[in-house]
Amino acid sequence: MLSASVFPHVVRAAVPADASALAPLCAAHAAYERLPYNEVGHVQRLRVALSSGPLHIWLLERDGITVGYASVTLDFATLSGQRFAHLDCLYLAPFARGQGGGQALMRAVQAFATEQGCTELQWQTPDWNHDAMRFYARLGARGSAKQRYTLNLATEYVFEECSRSGSQALLFQ
Repeated sequence: MLSASVFPHVVRAAVPADASALAPLCAAHAAYERLPYNEVGHVQRLRVALSSGPLHIWLLERDGITVGYASVTLDFATLSGQRFAHLDCLYLAPFARGQGGGQALMRAVQAFATEQGCTELQWQTPDWNHDAMRFYARLGARGSAKQRYTLNLATEYVFEECSRSGSQALLFQ
């Protein structure tokens, strides 16, 4: 078990009005993970997702400032036939790390997932993020050797290419 926090922090569920405070942390998280980030409309998309329910977020606050967050969506695993929670993001500003905030966010996520009837919490982290891997191992999580893929559904190229090559793939138009 990890030690108690070094600084007094507050973990609370995010509400739609928190989207403006959350967006800069999302931008910093994307930069840290070397991912593209499009700020245009992001605050509004977060507000809508927090309002309509598919996205659940907990904020880590220190002295009234949001310094970290964890976000979760609920899903269903076909192979196990059970509901699980997907930890989409866990991010703390660099100055807030190593002080118990990550553990506090994970406790909030675990409690939520359990309340929702989930049997597992699943997530991924970049293969170069060794600090995160050590943190997750200290929590008791076990790694899984899988590769994550992303397909931009706004493009038709992949499906058109399959069609030209004789594949039985569906064409989306």
